[in-house]
Amino acid sequence: MTISKETLQKLAQFDTPTICNVIELFDVRPRNVGYMDHRIRCAYPELSPMVGFAATAAFRSAAPPDGKAAYGSLAQQLELMAGLGGPAVIAIQDVDDPPAAAVFGEVMCSTYRAFGAAGLVTSGAGRDLEQVRALGFPVFTGSTICSHGYCHLLHLGEPIRLGGLVVQTGDLLHGDANGVTNIPHAIATQVADAAGEFVAAEKDLLDYMQGSAEKSAARAAELLQELAAATSALRKRLAE
Repeated sequence: MTISKETLQKLAQFDTPTICNVIELFDVRPRNVGYMDHRIRCAYPELSPMVGFAATAAFRSAAPPDGKAAYGSLAQQLELMAGLGGPAVIAIQDVDDPPAAAVFGEVMCSTYRAFGAAGLVTSGAGRDLEQVRALGFPVFTGSTICSHGYCHLLHLGEPIRLGGLVVQTGDLLHGDANGVTNIPHAIATQVADAAGEFVAAEKDLLDYMQGSAEKSAARAAELLQELAAATSALRKRLAE
């Protein structure tokens, strides 16, 4: 399914928790699946949300390649990115446990960014964090290690697991300071269109709770009921 550039731009206007809230309205999956857990952390929470299509790979660095396994290269990664039909999110599972060395650094992130990648997500470690920050390139990682060890890519384009989430090449990922979620392709355009309505539905309650006016339980209850009604109405409309 083709997802337009306009839809991607709309999705990038909203934080990841809002995107998760809107996905729940469609009842297309259980509420406790579809997102990465605490092991995947945002390295640069000050950056705007990352939105793009996963380009998957496996990685290890604990020992040199033995010449028998199927290995990938950075050039092959760039070819994989080119076939996604939109900005890539480099998604790399580190199969060493625990991670032995850094999956990414300044050179790799500079290369990915130069070829239009929207960001990188890995279960492994990173390095050159200040240099990558200067690139404005979003990365989500499990840890930091200063050396690259015997780094080498394994298979490219195959399903991987990151923070408890199975990620396949082409999956639409959205991430920010709060974490990373998968957006089902079939509802991506509707999610992008509905996110603004969801934010608007929360506004009156949030303005009241965060404002300086004296609070009353009665008014809070009214606003909570209004939010529930607005959310229910939005859910019904999206189901039509």
